[in-house]
Parts: sequence; C-alpha cells; structure tokens
Amino acid sequence: MSDVVERTLTALPSLLSLDSQTGSAKLSSTSKLGSLIRGITELTSKHEEEKLIQQELLSLKDQVSSPYTSMRQMKELMVRAIYCEMLGYEASFCYIHAIKLAQQGTGLEKRVGYLCVSLFLNESHELLLLLVNTVLKDLQSTNLLEVCMALTVVSQVFPKDMIPAILPLVEEKLTHPKEIIRRKAVLALYKFYLMAPNQVQHIHNKFRKALCDKDPGVMTASLHIYLQMITENPEGYKDLAASFVTILKQVVAGKLPMDYNYHSVPAPWLQIQLLRILSLLGKHDQGTSEMMYDVLDESLRRAELNHNITYAILYECVKCIYTIHPKSELLEKAAKCIGNFVLSPKINLKYLGLRALTYVVQQDPKLALQHQMTIIECLDHSDLIIKRETVELLFRITNSQNVTVIVEKMLEFLRISEDNYTTTNLVGKVAELAEKYAPNNKWFIDTMNTVFSLGGDTMQPDIPNSFLKLMSEGFDNEEENRELREFAVDSYINLLQSDFSKLPQRFLQVISWVLGEYSHLKDGLDSATVISLLAQLLDMKHSSSETKSWVLMSMVKLCEGSEGVPLLQGVFETYCSSMDTVLRQRAEELQHLSLDTELRAQVLTGDDGMHSLEVDSSLSFLDGFVSEALAAGAAPYKPPHQRQEELEQDRALSLQPYISVSACATADRQSPTLLSLSSGLSGDSIDPSHKGSSTTLKLDGVKRLWGREGYLIHKEPSEETAQVEVPSPVRPPSQQVEAEASSHPSLEQDKQQLASSLFQGLGSQSSVCLMDKSDTAVQRSRRKNKSHTSVSEVKETMSNTILPASGSADNLLSHDLLNSNHDSGSPALVPTSELPQESRASNGTASTDDADITGDSVTVAADPAPNEEPNSPEGLSLVCRLPSDCTGDPCSDITPLCSNQSLELSACHVLKEDSLVFVVFVTNLLDSNVQHVQLQFDADDLEVTCLSENPIMEVRSRSVEVRQYSLAVTRPSVHLPVVGLVSFQMPDGVLQTINFSCQLPLTCFIRPLMVSTEEYGQMWLDFSNDTKQNLNLVSDQEPLRATLDVLKEKLHLHVVEIIGMEGIVACRVLKDKPCLLHCRVHAGSLAVWLRSPVSDLPDCLLYHCQGAVQEQ
Repeated sequence: MSDVVERTLTALPSLLSLDSQTGSAKLSSTSKLGSLIRGITELTSKHEEEKLIQQELLSLKDQVSSPYTSMRQMKELMVRAIYCEMLGYEASFCYIHAIKLAQQGTGLEKRVGYLCVSLFLNESHELLLLLVNTVLKDLQSTNLLEVCMALTVVSQVFPKDMIPAILPLVEEKLTHPKEIIRRKAVLALYKFYLMAPNQVQHIHNKFRKALCDKDPGVMTASLHIYLQMITENPEGYKDLAASFVTILKQVVAGKLPMDYNYHSVPAPWLQIQLLRILSLLGKHDQGTSEMMYDVLDESLRRAELNHNITYAILYECVKCIYTIHPKSELLEKAAKCIGNFVLSPKINLKYLGLRALTYVVQQDPKLALQHQMTIIECLDHSDLIIKRETVELLFRITNSQNVTVIVEKMLEFLRISEDNYTTTNLVGKVAELAEKYAPNNKWFIDTMNTVFSLGGDTMQPDIPNSFLKLMSEGFDNEEENRELREFAVDSYINLLQSDFSKLPQRFLQVISWVLGEYSHLKDGLDSATVISLLAQLLDMKHSSSETKSWVLMSMVKLCEGSEGVPLLQGVFETYCSSMDTVLRQRAEELQHLSLDTELRAQVLTGDDGMHSLEVDSSLSFLDGFVSEALAAGAAPYKPPHQRQEELEQDRALSLQPYISVSACATADRQSPTLLSLSSGLSGDSIDPSHKGSSTTLKLDGVKRLWGREGYLIHKEPSEETAQVEVPSPVRPPSQQVEAEASSHPSLEQDKQQLASSLFQGLGSQSSVCLMDKSDTAVQRSRRKNKSHTSVSEVKETMSNTILPASGSADNLLSHDLLNSNHDSGSPALVPTSELPQESRASNGTASTDDADITGDSVTVAADPAPNEEPNSPEGLSLVCRLPSDCTGDPCSDITPLCSNQSLELSACHVLKEDSLVFVVFVTNLLDSNVQHVQLQFDADDLEVTCLSENPIMEVRSRSVEVRQYSLAVTRPSVHLPVVGLVSFQMPDGVLQTINFSCQLPLTCFIRPLMVSTEEYGQMWLDFSNDTKQNLNLVSDQEPLRATLDVLKEKLHLHVVEIIGMEGIVACRVLKDKPCLLHCRVHAGSLAVWLRSPVSDLPDCLLYHCQGAVQEQ
C-alpha cells in the first residue's frame, strides 16, 4: 500500500472527528460517513443498496457543487465519494473537485485530494493535465509532506507526455538529505522507466548511486529498476553482480535494521528481489555464477524457519541454483528442498514443490523420477490447482515414448475443467504435443478431434490454422500425406453421419475445409454425398455466418459434374438474397462455378500440391480505377487512423491558447513543412498531442476496484491454511511406497504401471526430449523440413556441453551499456579500402598458394607469426580476409564473439548503402580439420539472410572460413541483440556447440531517406506513431544547423530543409522503415517531434539522438 494511503488511513480517526462549531453550517463527518457505512451493512438486498448509494451520490453532487462548501467539508465529501467508488458506483462528478482539493487544500485536505486522484484516475485520463502545475509547485516546495505527496502521485498516476516537464525536479530529489524523499524519487523514476524508458536512459549513473545509498529503503527501491533493466539486457550489468552478491550477504547476515525483519526473517522481500537478479546475471556465465555459490548456500542454510516467507525464499533459491552455472553440492541441497515441498501434506507446500519441479525438470529430468509416485497421486488430488500444476509438469517431461499416456491424462483433466483460461491453455499444449510427437496418423487425427471438441470456440485461432496448414503442406513422404488425409476424411464423414449438433463452430469449419480439399482422395465417396452432408451444416440453427461461409466455399470446390447440381441450386436460391454480403458473394461464386466448367478449371486447379502464389499487396490492378475516380472528383483515400483523428478533432475540446486568425485558417494536422504546429500555439517547448476527445466528461479513467456486488464477504481461512505450515518429517520415498503398498496392493500396482508409462524415456538424459528441446533421434517430424534446425533446438539438445567463453562480445560495436557515458553514435568504422593492397586478395583473403576458395567460403592458412600465439590470430590478419565486395565500405573493428580450445568466432559489420553485412570469421585452432560447421542465428528483432550459398563442410587446420549475412530490422530497439551458436564435429566425431551473442545499435541500420519537401509533408500526414522531446543545442553561431549536422554525421540522417528556426529531417531503418523528424529551436533547446509508421521506432531513434547531442 502506498505511503499516502497508509498515512491517510492512520489519520482517519482525526479526519472523521470534526468538532462542530456553534452557528456553523458544517457537516458532521462522523454521522454522515458512519451512518452510510452502517446503513449499507444493514441492508438485505442489492436493490436496496443501489437505492441508498444513488441517494448518497445525489447528496454528494449537490454539496460539492455548492459555493459555500469549505475545504474541510470538501475533504469529508471526497472520503464518502471514495467509499462509493470502492463499492463500484460511479462518482465522476467528484473528479474535478478532487483535483481542486489537491490544488487549493493544505495539509490533510491536499493529502485527501491526492489520494482521490490516485484512486479515481489513470495515466491516460484527460483531467490529469490540470494536476501538472500543482505537482510542479509541490515538488519545489520546502514542505517535506508536500514533496512526498507529489512524488507519490507521480509514481502512481501521471501522463506520459508530461514526464519531461517534471523529470529534472525528480532527478534533483535523488540527492535530497531526507531518505524518504530519495526513496520516493527512485520509485517515481521506476514508473517513468516503465512508461517511457528512453526518457530516463541518461540517468543510469544516478541509479547506481541509489543502489549504493546508505539508507536500505533507497537501495531496496532501486532494485525494482535494476530487475527490469537486467531482465531486458543481462549482459549490460554483469559488472554489478559482485555488488548484488555483497548486498545479499549483508542481508542474510542480518546487518539491516530490525525494522526490515518479518517474522525473524531479515528483509525477505529484498532477498527475493536479489535472488531473481542474480539468477538473470548468472545464467550461462560460469565466472559470475561462481561468485554466488557461497551466498546461495548460506541462504539455503539460514532459511530453515518453518514459515511461509522462508518457503518463498527457498523457492527463489532453488530457481536461482538451477538457472545459473551448476554446482553439484548446491544442486543436491536444492533437490532435497524440492523433495520436502513435494512430499509435504500441506497443499500450499505441495503446490510450491510442483512449481519448482516443473521449473527444474528441464535441467534435471531425473529429478522427476525420484518423485514419480507422488506425481501420480497428485493426478488424483482433490484440489484442481494441484491437478493443473501436475499436468503442467507432465507436459514438460513429454517425449515420443510417453506422449500417448500423458496426452490421455491431459484430456481427462480437460474434460472436468470448467475454467476457460485453463481450457484454452491446456488445449494449446495438447495440440502442440500431438503435432510434435504423434506416433501415427490415426492417433493424431483422433486426438485433434478431441481437442477441437473439448476446446470449443474458446481455443486460440492459431490451433485450427496450424492444423489446416499441416494438412495442406504435408510431410516429406507423399504416401504418408495421402494416408493422413484419408484418415481425416473418414473421421469427418463419420462425424457428420452421426449427431454433430454439439460440435463447436471452429471444428465445423475445419471439417468443411478438409472435406472440400481432400474428399476426392477417398475411393467410393462421390461429391454429391459430401455436398449433402455439408448442406446439413447450413440448416443448423446455431451455425454462424462464418461457418456457413466455410461450408459454401467447400461446396464450390466439390461442384464438379452434374450429380449435386439440384442441391447446389437450392443452396444458391437460399443465400443469393441473404442480408450477409459474404454469404451472398459465396452463393454467387457457387452458382457461376457450378455451371461454367471452363471457368471452374481456371480458378480451381484441383491438384494437391502447394504452389507459391504471387500476391499483389499494393493492389496495382486497381490503379486505373482509382485514377478515373480521382479525375472525376472523388476524395483521396485516407488511412483509418487519420480519418478517426480528423473526426475526433472536429468535436474535441481545444486545449490550445487562442491564436491569430491566419494560424486558425490552417488545418490542425498540417505538415510541418507548410506550417510549424508549435510556433505561436504554446509557450511550452513540447506541444501536447492533439488527440480527440468527447465534448462530454470522459469516465474512462475510473478504476473499477470492486464490482456492483459490493464488498464480498471474505471467507474465513480454513484451518489448514491458517496454521503455520510445517513440513512433517519425511521418510524416504521407498519406505513410504512400501508402507502404502502393504495396505493397497492392487491400487499400488496400478500406480506403478502408470508411473512406468508416464516416466518412460527419462532413465537416461540422452533419450529424454523435454519441451523446448528437440530429440532428433526419436521425435516425429510432422511438417516438411523447410529450413535447418532452429537455434533453440540445437541449444537444448547440446546442453551441458562446451560453455561459451567468459569474455563478452557485447563490445563488438564499441557500445558498452555499463559505461556511465553511453556512446549512442556509430561505432568506429574503418573503410576497407584503406588497407594495404598487398594485404588483400581478390576475394578478401591473403594471396597465398594455400588458399582454397569454395563459393563464398574462403579458406586461408593462418600461419602464426613468430611472436604470435598459435591459437589467437591477430585482428589485422582477419581484416585482410574480408571479402572483396566489402572493400571500400565502412567497416567496424573485428571483435571476438566466442571461442574454446578448438574454434574461435570473430565478427565485424560492414555498412552498405542498402544493407548491413555481418561478416563472421571461423578460425580453426586445432592441428586437424573440423567438419560440418554450422552457424545458426536466433534474433527475434532481426531478419538474418545468409549471403553465402555453400555450407561450411570443413575448416582445415589453422585456417579461417568467412561467412557473410545480411541483417535487417523487423522490430526496432535501441540495441538489437544477435544471439546464435556454432556447431561443429571434432576429428574424433564428437559434436560440439558454442553459444555467442552481441549487440548492434540501431544506428548501424539507419540510412538517409532522400525525399523532397512535398513528399515529406505527405508522409508526415500518413504516419501515426510519434514522440516528442527537448534536446540540447550545439553551441555555435547557427545552433540549429550545427545540431542537425551532428545528427546527420553520427546517425546518417538526411536534412531535407532548414527554414528559419525550424528544420525537417528524414531517415529510414533497414529495410523500409521510415522516420521523420521535425526540429524547432525554442527557449534555448531543440524541440524534436518524431513520427513514423512503426510504433517503437520514434522512441528508439530519440534515444540515439540524445546520445549524439550529449557527446557533442
């Protein structure tokens, strides 16, 4: 609970005990609010409560509107309004009065006003704009209580567009002498980071100071920010691992004040935060993990008190131990802790144990074998939550040997589940297992039929879509394709011949599509029979329009010959006059194609193969029609967002000051090339966004804390959950099984048989195939192989093999996020044309007789110099091996990515006009050849295309292979991670893998966008995603031109035009992601407005603009 709420509730007695004064018109707060609460609790029906609350709201509305109501009375009225809102009744008329109370009140009045604002409104509510000046004034106040209240409301509700206005004041509070002010300032900055990360990137050094603050509260508050940042970029904060370990040691040792203890446990929530941070930093990093072993051991040893909060700490310790680089002693202790949880008779502890087991079974599948009988018992547990978590655990240990038994158990749970979320989640998992591990086609079709039947219309649409895609693409074996489709046709024909009235709509759509595509494969099944069965679906009362459309499309595919023409004619007559335009169109298509055989042969090829279709996404075939319509005076097309904005602007409240008549004559959404949107409109350097709003008061900021059912009566906690859960002494699993087996021999025999089926394949790690892992030896490949094995599959298959080198490759582009001064500009680039001519060969390699050129792969003997280490080639020698097509283009330094004793990977990037080429150098450090070298990338935000045609079949001893990859941005980010692995076969036949990762700044992908002023203006109107920020100007006689020149040089932007104190700039991000900048000098700073069709691009580009200007 926030500090304001705590203090307000503490002050309620004094707030409600207002002394009545003789002759005054003051209300009695105690009687009014007290009688309201008593009256509601005495009511017997919901109708009576609504009637009473409506009377109270009418009374409140009259009193808050009265000019004679004092601030003290207004405070009491706001408290009553809070109570009505808590019950779920709307009191929107109080919102503006709550803001006035925060503005004009003093002491408790201001406090209650801020409390009402934080409870009534959200960040997007338009009334919050009225509170900005009040917050600014209170942040500059000398009254500590006012500063605290302002920081609290800022950290809860504050508009994103107004963050730049108060950010400097909040930064100043980080150095305030009072620790409560510093703590609240850190929490406010954490809120800003969640809302607009790019606006607080420049104060990361101050976050480090907060982490080292002498007050534990400030340090604890800073962990929220670091947990968020480390989750997004763990590699950027490795240097802080030692600091976090030191803090955790001090906390575990009890060196914090006693105020931070909870049930004799020192700062438990602080321990949980630190454990989560350490698990992120130690993942795949042996050096960092070794620093954590001692403190994790101490945490496990000290967390032995039998209390729920210690169980939470133990759970986080277990997750951390299984996430970081493993240590055998810690793994044994963590496994023992999980066993105590799983075998506990308490439901909460058993659930915690199953959660932990589900998490760690991916790293240690044998751990599930130790508790297999307990897991079997949990499948029949009376608590549905325990059952659901057990099913999740079984999902994680599924492989090709136990898939049938586990799917059967999952379907059993699905049949008794009544929760829509559980059903949707479980249906997707069953479908995934069926597609991945199906033993045969018949089992696959039967399982998917059950999934469609039980999932209903609540399942995700990608499940039937994936199934239909599998049916159409098929396998590599044509005979297997035909067998699968025949099984599906047989199954669906039998379903339609029985009672199908209760089948879900999506299942009916799947049936229609499959019968329309593949019913001709079934011998002895004529199209007239299938059409008659499909016609029954059209006659069903509950068939949706979408289902009928699918059925009609299937009939179109089956209308061959004259057998079903009478039935098709009847269908046409029924739907040719339908009110649904889609059904009417399908009926017309059915009519024409059934009668015109030649047209049908052209439209429907009738073959089973999937051919690539060329889709004209620009609809260029309509250009003639559009030209004629425009010539005839038709209005040009406007995107939906632009039409909506113009519609809202016509009826929106104007938030701008009055301007001159000449400025008013210009449209609000004018291009900045024709008129500056901000010059003359507002004194603020950052203009608010002109977004539409209704002329009536908007109520979308109301927080619906409770429903209209009122305050639900809380059930008394059960005796089991109320008591402190102490794990009972645990006997070894073998003794417990023997004791139970003596009393129930037959039941125990069934459980043993079920356990042997469920846990089949987990005996040896080589045969296990966990979810998110790939067992290439036993997994059934459902789809055609269209590409190489994914990086994630190879990673998991080759787990526990060679670890990546401890050295990080994140400085590949000379960008280190740990540095206090961020380098947002382009990296140091070296044109390859400046290399000595004698050092380059025609293909970018040293001209030696030993060179073996195969396609784009270049193999060069890497003979070390006399003073060189044989296994560490110098960067200059790799530069000499750059391909010839990269000569003359700017190139970054070659930096090692990863290495082990056998192989080393280095890389650089080359900036070309229309692409970014990522050049990888594979160096063999052995005296013998390595075979089958494969490079695989897993970049979510990048599109990686290999420019080399031939794979690397062999890297000769002491030689280098070069590979080129073209990178393009799919989702913009400030820094784009490139993650992947290299797998290769050693001379002795052992397969090894090395993981690598690096980061590319967005600036590497930015290119100038050459447009004219008129084209810029048209594009500005079409783009909808924008952001605004003030930047520092470069000191010069012409600061605008100098600043734009800096941005042009460092970020590769194109300055379109500079007019007076304004400039327009354009750029694009590879490939084809434009972004426009409108810059204006105002009040000694540069007001920048960025706009792009890509949502994340303006914020990312703004971050690099800030860095480029700050460097200058």
